[in-house]
Amino acid sequence: FPTSGPSHPGRAKRCAGPAAGNGPSPGGTGAGGAAGGCGGAPAASGAAAAVSAASGGGGGAGGCLLQPESLLDAAAKRVAGSWAFERVEGRFQRIPEPVQRRIVYWSFPRSERQICMYSSFQPGRAAAGTASPSAASGSGAAVTGGGPAGTAAPAAGATAGEESPAAGPPQPPPGAPAAPSAPHGEGLPFRRGIRLLESGAVDNVLQVGFHLSGTVTEPATATEPEMTYKVAISFDRCKITSVTCGCGNKDIFYCAHVVALSLYRIRKPDQVKLRLPISETLFQMNRDQLQKFVQYLITAHHTEVLPTAQKLADEILSSNSEINQVHGAPDPTAGASIDDENCWHLDEEQVREQVKLFLSQGGYYGSGKQLNSMFAKVREMLRMRDSNGARMLTLITEQFMADPRLSLWRQQGTGITEKCRQLWDELGALWVCVVLNPHCKLEEKSSWLRQLRKWGEMDVCPLEDGNYGNELPNITNALTQSSSHSQDSLARPRRTVFTRAIEGCDLHWQDSHLQRIISSDFYVSPAYQREGESLLFNSQGQPLWLEHVPTACARVDALRSHGYPREALRLTVAIINTLRLQQQRQLEIYKHQKKELLQRGATTITNLEGWVGHPLNPIGCLFLTLTEACRLEEENCLEISGTEYSGDTKPPVYQHVPVTTGSQDSGESYLSLALEVALMGMGQQRVMPEGLYAQDKVCRNEEQIIARLQDLELDPVLVQTLRKQCILLLEGGPFSGLGEVIHRESVPMHTFAKYLFSALLPHDADLAYKLALRAMRLPVLETTAPSGDVTHPHHLVSVVPSRYPRWFTLGHLESQQCELASTMLTAAKGDMLRLRTVLEAIQKNIHSSSLIFKLAQDAFKIATPADSNSDTTLLNVALELGLQVMRMTLSTLNWRRREMVRWLVTCATEVGVRALVSILQSWYSLFTPTEATSIVAATVMSHNTILRLSLDYPQREELASCARTLALQCAMKDPQNCALSALTLCEKDHIAFETAYQIVIDAASTGMTYTQLFTIARYMEHRGYPLRAFKLASLAMTHLNLAYNQDTHPAINDVLWACALSHSLGKNELAAIIPLVVKSVHCATVLSDILRRCTMTAPGLAGIPGRRNSGKLMSTDKAPLRQLLDATISAYINTTHSRLTHISPRHYGEFIEFLSKARETFLLAQDGHIQFAQFIDNLKQIYKGKKKLMLLVRERFG
Repeated sequence: FPTSGPSHPGRAKRCAGPAAGNGPSPGGTGAGGAAGGCGGAPAASGAAAAVSAASGGGGGAGGCLLQPESLLDAAAKRVAGSWAFERVEGRFQRIPEPVQRRIVYWSFPRSERQICMYSSFQPGRAAAGTASPSAASGSGAAVTGGGPAGTAAPAAGATAGEESPAAGPPQPPPGAPAAPSAPHGEGLPFRRGIRLLESGAVDNVLQVGFHLSGTVTEPATATEPEMTYKVAISFDRCKITSVTCGCGNKDIFYCAHVVALSLYRIRKPDQVKLRLPISETLFQMNRDQLQKFVQYLITAHHTEVLPTAQKLADEILSSNSEINQVHGAPDPTAGASIDDENCWHLDEEQVREQVKLFLSQGGYYGSGKQLNSMFAKVREMLRMRDSNGARMLTLITEQFMADPRLSLWRQQGTGITEKCRQLWDELGALWVCVVLNPHCKLEEKSSWLRQLRKWGEMDVCPLEDGNYGNELPNITNALTQSSSHSQDSLARPRRTVFTRAIEGCDLHWQDSHLQRIISSDFYVSPAYQREGESLLFNSQGQPLWLEHVPTACARVDALRSHGYPREALRLTVAIINTLRLQQQRQLEIYKHQKKELLQRGATTITNLEGWVGHPLNPIGCLFLTLTEACRLEEENCLEISGTEYSGDTKPPVYQHVPVTTGSQDSGESYLSLALEVALMGMGQQRVMPEGLYAQDKVCRNEEQIIARLQDLELDPVLVQTLRKQCILLLEGGPFSGLGEVIHRESVPMHTFAKYLFSALLPHDADLAYKLALRAMRLPVLETTAPSGDVTHPHHLVSVVPSRYPRWFTLGHLESQQCELASTMLTAAKGDMLRLRTVLEAIQKNIHSSSLIFKLAQDAFKIATPADSNSDTTLLNVALELGLQVMRMTLSTLNWRRREMVRWLVTCATEVGVRALVSILQSWYSLFTPTEATSIVAATVMSHNTILRLSLDYPQREELASCARTLALQCAMKDPQNCALSALTLCEKDHIAFETAYQIVIDAASTGMTYTQLFTIARYMEHRGYPLRAFKLASLAMTHLNLAYNQDTHPAINDVLWACALSHSLGKNELAAIIPLVVKSVHCATVLSDILRRCTMTAPGLAGIPGRRNSGKLMSTDKAPLRQLLDATISAYINTTHSRLTHISPRHYGEFIEFLSKARETFLLAQDGHIQFAQFIDNLKQIYKGKKKLMLLVRERFG
């Protein structure tokens, strides 16, 4: 133990953990830690400074607030918060007991807010300000809006938050309206502790020096009996330095019993028995009293302390024992020594265990949300300027680096999963915040730097751009026209998620200009210096801060995160004034180059580092800093999370707060600055970053900023800001993403323009359309997409690697382009001129048929509301887009093509009869012949269409005539697929029908299959043209060939039908078809079936007018059936020999049945029985080796 101070030779002090980073505001306004009495002590932490004077924190205000504080209390309070008690003792020879008592009294924490911080997850809106654009919703606690640096955040009673790993979700404090975001917070230790305190569960409270003890009784429940727990708390300089409780709590947070005892001491300090440190009491005893004291103590606890007491006694009596080498003795109640670091108790082992557990769950079971809550806790600690923030972040990072999945992902070359990737981003962003702490000590910074470098050098450390570097070769670099990407990606230094924090360690806050900016609202240049150029001030004399923009914004985030909201605001205003000046300069440069750039039609000027999607989220950070200053907090209500609102949570309400910085009386408010900086950042022209993750982050960050912009209600002031900035963006040349010329690989502005369009439309429609129409472009597709359809352009990478950059998010970007067009179409409904310009923009800029089809459908839906009349202007646009889709997809495969064709006919029907006539007449440029006949013409001629359009006779005739012309053209072009449809469409017109029939006959010998011909033949029979049907059936037979073993062939039914048709027509037709059958069909069973059917009834029963039929049955001995019979017998003989060559015993029975059928056919001939007997003898002779089979043949046939 370190030796004690001169006052008490009998005491040595205990050790504690690392110190908190207290101190004055970064503006340098607070006092330093001078050693001259109490006055020179550094300010207490922000929380302690805001405690109500006499009774502390949340409880008992009472009469003492009305009395002036005694000088003793004022001094004791200041000393208790800043100096270790040993330092006080070392400074004065003898400290009067009343002074000691007041210092000990004031050394306990005075703010319930900090007790809450260590006993609950808290939903703040700081998340919104996380440096990482991907931060999840719950990141961080509330930040105070406007008060001076160091003001405490809202009273602790009003805090509760996200689910604790060990408990249920949060609940608002008593008296607060239940916040919709946290309905079940009763499970949180902080809330449960308040309930225990209020129900009188705390008892036996005793404060001995810097040690508080008591008992807390948990009431009995249905399952558990009543339990009383002993609780002990050590504290020092207004911080709890260690806690123990009999409940054996295993969690990051203090248990409810520790909370109850702490809050008892804060709310009812005068009911707590207060004693000086035990060493003080022992100091006053004589030898006899001391012996009595020790013996009574041992007697009271002899089972527990006797062995220890004996061991200590032996050591003290041994002259050379270690205990006798040390001056003084330890006192657990005497507070910390000067050298001890002073920080709140944090269970490091539990932090490690919890993080490890959540990481092992891989984003399931809400673990991602829990890890974000832990990040939020780190932010909350930073804001309270609590050194545990960095300590907790270190513990979390160690577990992240030990995640076994990292090496697995690296070996497999797969990227980190999306959820995990966002957590790593937030981790990196938090480290940037930590190292930029304006008041951290040099040795702290260098230890963080060592640690960060160690992590960054590990193989498994994730890279900033989300890849492990062994992805496909970077095609963007191979682009010849892209000079900006010429350097080889392999030559670049390896940038990990910690690289920015490592770079941040080089930044300092000593710059005098920076110090003046953040420490005063009235820092301006003298009026006489405002003429020429200056790097420090603009022409109005307001200070500028010329630093790399994301770095400057990281400073703002650090100020905000460490509880300096005023300073953060001042620096933000300086950054915005700098951005404005840059915007102005860029405009001037562009005016000189405008002519040349417009002639070229492209620019090489673009930002390689975009602010939207940047790892440090500069624009989000400035926007939040400004809007937080304007936020109207609802009294006594839980703060809600900052990035995503759950279904029933109300969005934040903002008010205009005038800008106080600088001399201007411009009437500007922080809210209008927030809007302006968001528009500047989003409108910045920047090149699309490389890699899937970076591109995805750009989209995500853009959506997050827009979601926040949509929370702003646009009043006249904001509308004016919006218009002014939009005009600047349109005129901004190559520096603006909405300028007249942009780089080919510039990030598209569709999502941003859609927001601007909707926001501007009610106030300035012309500007809204001008902006949205300009944003429709997507130049990356202009020169590369091959002609025809590019339904999935992002799959082209493999096809044209030399010309096509790797835009992984292209599908998403194109859908956003489509959304923008759809928004404009909806707004322009009824306005022919505007619709025309929007239509032209769509036709020029959208290259995906699927998306144009979606737009056409959208326009159609909007144009045909269920409850009112159609809008013809928009309907025509829908039709025109539909026609474009037809032309684009005509020669390419598209799985939605049939749906598209049907939709187009529906749309044309809505437009009217002229549109239908038009598509029928120009079918060849829109449809395939099959589509034109089977879908288009068939639908147009359907009964439904005629009813829908309520057509008169001339109109119906005109449509029918067009349909017939189309049908004949299609039949000529593709008879195989269109002939039948053509015949159907031409039925009612004799000349057209004859023409169609002739087309079929001409095509029959060349291109048509027997299936198509049989189908048309059956149709002819069905329509009452049996002779034509017979002719087509005969032509079909010439194309057919049925082998001996094809007894289940699908064409058998057609053959039987053709023979039945011929038979019904008469003997001549039958005689004509039988030679065709004999030639085409070699299957015995099929032939015998035909033969049997022909002998059952007399031919010629169809009763064709002008023919006489004898009514006699036909004989198999005479033609034409004789030829059929011979062919059938021959087929049976051939089939029998074929089957016997490879027959197995299990098929013997089947074979015998086959021979029986053959005998029936043989017997139809006059000498059939003799023929059959010879056939069987022949078999016995040839196949005598198959003894078993021949035995069966003999048994059946003799």
